[in-house]
Amino acid sequence: MMYYSTNHSSPDVTLRDAIVHGLAPDRGLYMPERIPSIPKAFFRHIGEMSLHEIAYVVANTLFGDDVDSEELRNIVADTLGFDIPLRKVDDNRYVLELFHGPTLAFKDVGARFMAHMLSHFHSKEKSTGDVNVLVATSGDTGSAVANGFLNVPGVRVFVLYPYGKVSPIQEAQFTTLGGNITAIEIDGTFDDCQSLVKSAFIDDELNKAMHLTSANSINVARFLPQMFYYYHAYARMVQEGVDPEQIVVAVPSGNFGNICSALIAKRMGLPIKRFIAANNRNDVFLRYLNTGEYNPGASIPTIANAMDVGEPSNFARILDLYGNDHAAIKADISGCSYTDDQIRSTMREVYDSTGYILDPHGATACRALGEQLLPGEKGIFLETAHPAKFKDTVEDAIGARVQIPSRLAAFMRGEKSTVRLSRQFPAFKKFLLSQIQ
Repeated sequence: MMYYSTNHSSPDVTLRDAIVHGLAPDRGLYMPERIPSIPKAFFRHIGEMSLHEIAYVVANTLFGDDVDSEELRNIVADTLGFDIPLRKVDDNRYVLELFHGPTLAFKDVGARFMAHMLSHFHSKEKSTGDVNVLVATSGDTGSAVANGFLNVPGVRVFVLYPYGKVSPIQEAQFTTLGGNITAIEIDGTFDDCQSLVKSAFIDDELNKAMHLTSANSINVARFLPQMFYYYHAYARMVQEGVDPEQIVVAVPSGNFGNICSALIAKRMGLPIKRFIAANNRNDVFLRYLNTGEYNPGASIPTIANAMDVGEPSNFARILDLYGNDHAAIKADISGCSYTDDQIRSTMREVYDSTGYILDPHGATACRALGEQLLPGEKGIFLETAHPAKFKDTVEDAIGARVQIPSRLAAFMRGEKSTVRLSRQFPAFKKFLLSQIQ
């Protein structure tokens, strides 16, 4: 299958080129030339299928033209080496726990899948020189990508993150690894980090000197595998005996890669009734839904820091998927925006009533379901990271201790090693050029 740019000013490319280059030359994001459909028979039996079986069918439908089926099966098996449980919170709300991977965050699946795909194409070419992966993070992306690509031969990773704006545990997960991972603190916001990455991809001198790609959700191999979650959640709800025509999913949304993968899954045939994009105070998407106008701005720091995005990259993909049809987008997605105080109160209310501990991001989606579910509907919200990754914030909200899992505690014992740079592109470019081996 070929992939085109959302800006429609660059030539179509193969899956290999879309993954290896990340961003199109015209700064657009790559999209598959067609959205393949999964046969309806698949959904009649999906409740009987395991996570691995479901994910393989979805992956093969998307990537089977470009990757050998048996190799793809192995990639899926290695990517999903852990369970993704669905738990009942109350009579109408279920939580899909996406924090059981290596870094206890939902991005582990996409990062690991991309690492395998990039390694697959790189090894087939017998290329000389490293592939240099650039990734901007507001928290969990950096840790997932760094750990997913750690010690992968022929790959170096540069993680850009906003100085002082990620939690200590998140920071430790990508600043203590060493090896082929370099952490770069940027004096600015996540949007500044993302802008530096995008600028690097269109700089001729850099691209002639280095083999660059991105592992942010702008990369098709990072964001598309996240649709595995939605098929799996649907299957488990069917298994629970829930009416399959009344399932609603709420997604904590920042850069919109996760919910964009869900919308493509729906286009492929997944019969989710509708989606809710849950935002913190960074509400550019909600304002678009309300007005039909997209006006990105500077990101606002919140306690749900992974969603502190003022200019979500994947908004372009959503517009492209729906042909810029505002009414059609509103038919499939509603929105909401919550303050820090509302997020804290949700964490406290859920803990007091059920004993379940939410992280700040999952709390936005949990609250959204509570406010927006209609009679007869059942809802799933995504819990995207282990609450211990935001220990101080969560403990302050619920008034109870949060136990740190051993794998997170191990990161905290590591020695931090970073490079500090300004948010100006010339400084970043100079640093990258200095890293050529």
